[in-house]
Amino acid sequence: MRTVRKAPGRDRPATYSMLPAPGELPVAIWRLEQGWESPGTFEEHAHDFPGLAYFQSAGGLLRTGRRAWPIEAGDLYVIAPGDVMGHIHPRDLAHAHGWGVFFTADALGPDVPGAHLAWRTHPLLFPFVRGGATGALRLRVPEPDRPEWTVRIQALHDELAQRQDSYREAALAHLTLLLVGVSRLAADVVGDLRANREPLLAEVFEVIEQRYPQPLSLRDVAAAVSISPGHLTSTVRRRTGRTVQEWITERRMVQARRLLAATDLPISEIGRQVGFPDPGYFARTFGKVHGSSPLQWRRAGADPGSRPRG
Repeated sequence: MRTVRKAPGRDRPATYSMLPAPGELPVAIWRLEQGWESPGTFEEHAHDFPGLAYFQSAGGLLRTGRRAWPIEAGDLYVIAPGDVMGHIHPRDLAHAHGWGVFFTADALGPDVPGAHLAWRTHPLLFPFVRGGATGALRLRVPEPDRPEWTVRIQALHDELAQRQDSYREAALAHLTLLLVGVSRLAADVVGDLRANREPLLAEVFEVIEQRYPQPLSLRDVAAAVSISPGHLTSTVRRRTGRTVQEWITERRMVQARRLLAATDLPISEIGRQVGFPDPGYFARTFGKVHGSSPLQWRRAGADPGSRPRG
């Protein structure tokens, strides 16, 4: 699994995107404990994909938003896309015993239309809908349930590490059960959010979902939701950590990866189907996002030995 850093802006920290290798399940997991090495950065940052941090025992420190939380047994941090995570130093986790679980919405199945829309509409992802909050949501796993959480996360880790037959189905089953547990713990916390959903963002993402295969610009989306491009840009960036154009590109890349992996369509036809009538522009955009051309990405998926490792 590979993460890509997007440079910070004046009003936001660096943001990381998760890019699975061809055919790879878009789920990453690692231990948060002594000897932990960051797969990305120590700086203040955000992700554009959901994640969890669960600690089975007390010890250490986690910085999220403007707060530094002493870690307690049973702490569960629900990290929404856009949530700001503080500067992390290995010594903060020297006495911690926990796990980090991160994934993209693609992991939940082919019916999920893309991370930008799915983490607002999928019932298991509702706890992650906080529109670029200042820090992760902190929950507590009841003491009787903690051994089960540890076992479930360890099982997810083992499936991803060992990749035995049907590991994808097994890993997704464990992830789904984890998200069911998160939803139940967060039910009271997110009740108000459910009653006060973000109608503007929902409308923006609906426009993107319906029109991404066609030529689509910031001005087109702004016109469709009846606000100025400037106001739309600032609102979407503030709420999600990404621009409208970045979300359009993300949706197109999700579908491009699916078509590259699941069909034998020519590259130019795939580009046309995801909103790039110019094959050269499609190839350049795909390469910028993935670090390889569409053809290289497809070939890597056909040859597991050539897949990049993250």
